[in-house]
Amino acid sequence: MEPERLNNIVEAALLAAQQPLTLPMLAALFHEEDGVGHEDLARAIESLTQACEGRGVELVEVASGFRYQVREAVHAWVARLWAERQTKYSRALLETLALIAYRQPITRGEIEQVRGVAVATSIVRTLEEREWVRVVGYRDVPGKPALFGTTRQFLDYFNLKSLDQLPTLAEIREIPDPDPQLALTAAANLPVAGRAEASAADSADGDSISPNPPDPAGADAPIDGPRTTEDAA
Repeated sequence: MEPERLNNIVEAALLAAQQPLTLPMLAALFHEEDGVGHEDLARAIESLTQACEGRGVELVEVASGFRYQVREAVHAWVARLWAERQTKYSRALLETLALIAYRQPITRGEIEQVRGVAVATSIVRTLEEREWVRVVGYRDVPGKPALFGTTRQFLDYFNLKSLDQLPTLAEIREIPDPDPQLALTAAANLPVAGRAEASAADSADGDSISPNPPDPAGADAPIDGPRTTEDAA
């Protein structure tokens, strides 16, 4: 197939898809007689990426695949198409999300031990409803507390291909006066693509994880505030 025609097909597929597309997903669009391999698709992606230089959109690769999205430089103007109010999350929710992202898999009790305060049930519910975190297993200790990890939706939302791209603690310390009420909107970077299947979180070395849910009779009850309660997100 001619490169120009292949580029047009790949571009149209990425724009029409409601989620990021991987190379195997793009390859499934072609028949064997089309003679399109993964190397051809990789070259098409590279060509389309270069074609976006100087434009208001960019082609990026996130955890779930490739997608077109609005460039950050023009995001402020394009975001005005959405009339809904920006969603703001509390410091408690952001700290909880950060601990899950950096220390996963982690239990609710371990999060509370680090933060020194109880994690409100509404915070965990909000993170799960946003599909940023999910239960990836249960620690093999009495009560079998749930282990939380991040999802591919979390990586896609923050334009990450993997957890290795999370900023280091040294980089975070260099951020001047971070806003504790960080505004995270669903229109961030305005990706054309939507959801993708959640991925299992990486297991920590030395952790013993059971794939079976805990026995309701022996499971620990939700901790809503043994010390101080947090405002709901």
